[in-house]
Amino acid sequence: MPIDIGGRMPAAIVLINTEIGSESEVFNSLKAVEGVKEVFETYGMYDIVVIIEAPSHDAIRDIIINRIRKIPHVKSTTTMIVVEHSRVG
Repeated sequence: MPIDIGGRMPAAIVLINTEIGSESEVFNSLKAVEGVKEVFETYGMYDIVVIIEAPSHDAIRDIIINRIRKIPHVKSTTTMIVVEHSRVG
């Protein structure tokens, strides 16, 4: 079941580029990171998209800098802080 982003805690969408051929390894490592709510392996400009949720923006920063960026084979991240959210349908 998808998380309900817009309401309880700060959330962010993190776009990740990995080293070629390591997408599945990084994908599996991300599932063990506290605060990661959803992980998507994707085709296109980014290899993986992650939705994270944490009690504060400082905690989101910590998850990205100290956990996600330190996973082996993560080349780069782009972070979008969620401001508002609505489910359609």
